[in-house]
Amino acid sequence: MAHLPADVRASLRLFAFYLANGTLDLDLLDGFDYRSTVFHSGSSLEQVFAIYTNVLEVDPDGNVLNEGDAQYRAAQWIRRCCDPTYRIEPPFQAWETELHGP
Repeated sequence: MAHLPADVRASLRLFAFYLANGTLDLDLLDGFDYRSTVFHSGSSLEQVFAIYTNVLEVDPDGNVLNEGDAQYRAAQWIRRCCDPTYRIEPPFQAWETELHGP
């Protein structure tokens, strides 16, 4: 049985920390208390993690290549939930928001 590479595990752990701490992408989410919105329902939290993991790129050695991009795309979705006037640029592609089954 293979495990996720250590770099991927660290990336997921830090993403969860920033998300729970209210410090995810401070430039984009400054002034928004998004935690009540995201943690209000499991489906919102599920979507945030789906976007993050769908966008996350890992090289063949298990090194994360675009942690900042993955966090930013998840933060854009959160911002749109908190601010309906916010325009996501570029718009999400279907693969970014796809929920994969077990």
